[in-house]
Amino acid sequence: MKKIETTLKKTFGFKKFRPHQKDIISELLQGRDVFASLPTGGGKSICYQLPALHFEGITIVLSPLVALMKDQVDGANESGIGAYCLNSSLSAKETAGVYQALERGEVSLLYISPERFAIDGFMENLKRFKVSFVAVDEAHCVSEWGHDFRPDYLSLSRIREHFPDVVIAAFTATATLKVQEDIIGLLKLNNPYTVRASFNRKELYYRIVPKNGANKQIYDFICKHKKQQGIIYRLSRADVEKTAAYLSEKGIKALPYHAGLATKIREKNQDLFNRDEVAVVVATIAFGMGIDKSNIRYVIHGDLPKSIEGYYQETGRAGRDGLNSECLLLYGAGDISRMHYFIDKISDEKEKMRANRNLNNMASLASVNVCRRKQILEYFNESYDENCGACDICNGEAEQVDGTVDAQKILSAIMRSNQVFGITHIIDIVRGADNEKIRKFSHQELKTWGVGKDKSKNWWRSIINELLGQKFIYQDRDNYNSLKLNNSGAEILYGRVPFIVLMKKETRQEEKLSFREVDYNETLFARLKDVRKDIAKVKGLPPYIVFNDKTLKEMSSLKPDDEAAMLRVSGVGSRKMEQYGFLFLKEIRIFLGYK
Repeated sequence: MKKIETTLKKTFGFKKFRPHQKDIISELLQGRDVFASLPTGGGKSICYQLPALHFEGITIVLSPLVALMKDQVDGANESGIGAYCLNSSLSAKETAGVYQALERGEVSLLYISPERFAIDGFMENLKRFKVSFVAVDEAHCVSEWGHDFRPDYLSLSRIREHFPDVVIAAFTATATLKVQEDIIGLLKLNNPYTVRASFNRKELYYRIVPKNGANKQIYDFICKHKKQQGIIYRLSRADVEKTAAYLSEKGIKALPYHAGLATKIREKNQDLFNRDEVAVVVATIAFGMGIDKSNIRYVIHGDLPKSIEGYYQETGRAGRDGLNSECLLLYGAGDISRMHYFIDKISDEKEKMRANRNLNNMASLASVNVCRRKQILEYFNESYDENCGACDICNGEAEQVDGTVDAQKILSAIMRSNQVFGITHIIDIVRGADNEKIRKFSHQELKTWGVGKDKSKNWWRSIINELLGQKFIYQDRDNYNSLKLNNSGAEILYGRVPFIVLMKKETRQEEKLSFREVDYNETLFARLKDVRKDIAKVKGLPPYIVFNDKTLKEMSSLKPDDEAAMLRVSGVGSRKMEQYGFLFLKEIRIFLGYK
């Protein structure tokens, strides 16, 4: 163990292991299989990169995110690990170069995409080299019960058949107990050492607000987070393009990212984002963007995600360096209708049922007025009974309002118009609109016509959204999304139960969070970021691979003035100190006024 602790400090620059890392690595090096469910940012990569330096043969890492592999390989190489990758993005010449490196014994860590692994004869070819350890990243993709099942992953069930003596580890950030059981069985893990770390990302602040002009809401949020990097998720490619264009017109450097873009454009946009030359990338929820960028300070969902697993994984791309970050979800009842439109097109009944179940769980998270963190953790079979202090519910951004009377007005309008009209028309009835459709059906004669003229359309839409979210009413998808009452809705209509809603406090400043930021000198931090940017440009790397923001902030706080002090900063290892650590040390000494 002393040996691997030395490797941790010398190669990776860390003084101590994160929770579970030490035990996982110890078990692996003793030849035991591992199943590890670690949250995003929990340090999975150390769990296979560090053992790769101690196993005699090659460590293979199977990952579905081709776009992510290059960054991981670059990062490993910067730490002095002989790392390469094999995937569809490589040319024939580049692929031949990897095999030549394998022949020369220069490879400690080899990243492979599942589709490459599945090619006939590929596993046989690998047997020419000594494979000691296989790590399966994003292992939930092997399970049909997971939110991101990938058929290519099924080929990984043959690892044990082809490499009966290797150590196998499965890593995931989003496995329920059912998915965990599936992974262990399909990968044929032998009596694995099992870790289920807490899914609680304490550095993330969760906020869910009613959608009311998504693009403007997104723009307003970004304006409060200037000079910070963020990801925006939208449901469709068209929404991605519109949001990116809207932000660009407003002076925000934003680029789109979706499967409809040409590969070169998509790669260029991601590269600009990785290198901090663009502040924001707008991506589709459906097309997973491989991102290992550590300094993402916020994630915005402009539409409801398909599942809690997807939401957790996507929000998890913020704050990977452990620094405080925010997650904003804009939610409206129309999202449900749009999602159901896509779900109804699914031909496989089991898949359709799974999609509906996932959507219902996600809609409940967005609409039920309970601590966001508690709901997420309970979904992953983890109890949480505290006030988290880091979500809109626990932080008092919304207050409970008795909405019974207004709910009764809406429910009465739905009933008196025979439950065959949608949201817009019901609001028109309550607000006393005088338009062609109201006159056509003589709805100006209803007792509920005009009973809510004193309140805005947005108010009535929020009441309807809450009624939908709390399942007092529903939208009939087979009848033009007309609103209908559930049995529980009738209980409110007839005054037998109250209707309580959470309404956002207009006076609250959203940017005032309960988070505590580490004390550091902002001027020095900015100067060190410039040094990092220059080094990254010369080396052709994303800046966060040189040093992440957390390391720079620690430098800006501790202000090390010699090499020994610099090596005590978390994230500064011997190799990086030797390569370019002295440039940061020089900038700090200039800042301190040394000659």
